[in-house]
Amino acid sequence: MNQRVKVEKTLTINKPVEELYRFWRNFDNLPRFIKHLKEVRVYDEKRSHWISKGFLNESVEWDVVITEDRENELIAWTSVEGAAIETSGRVHFKPAPGNRGTEVKTIREFTPPGGAIGAALAKPIADIAKLFGEEPEQQIGDDLRRFKMMMEAGEIATTEGQPRGK
Repeated sequence: MNQRVKVEKTLTINKPVEELYRFWRNFDNLPRFIKHLKEVRVYDEKRSHWISKGFLNESVEWDVVITEDRENELIAWTSVEGAAIETSGRVHFKPAPGNRGTEVKTIREFTPPGGAIGAALAKPIADIAKLFGEEPEQQIGDDLRRFKMMMEAGEIATTEGQPRGK
C-alpha cells in the first residue's frame, strides 16, 4: 500500500565540480545544509548512519550504503534493507554551459514511514510529507539552495531570530 515519492531538482552553483563533489561526498557535511538531518555518522567509505528529525521532534535513524560513486560525477545511496526509512538518492555533478560553474542535480526517493497507518495517511502523498515539515519538492529545493549558499558564500543566509515587519 505504501507509495514511493520521487523528487528531482537541479541548480547551478558557481563553483567547480571537484569542490562540490568533494564537499557532498563527505556525508558528515550533509546536516549542514539538509535541514531535516540532525547527524550523519560515517562508518567507512560505503556505510553511514543517518539521524533525522521526525514527526513531533522524535528522531528517526537508519543506515545508508553508497551504491555508486563516480568521482566528480555521481554519488548514489540507499537505505539498507529493514531500515526505519526506505530512501535512496543520487546527486549528479556536471559542468554548467558557458563555464558558469556546476549543474547539481539531486534525485531523492522515499516511501513514507508508518506501515499500514502511514499508507492510510498517505493519500495524497504530499500530506504525509507535510508531517515532516514540508512538501518533498519544497524541502529538496530548499536543501539544494542552502547547499548553493554554503558553497558560494561560505554560510547559509537566514532570517531566523529576526523580528517580523508589521
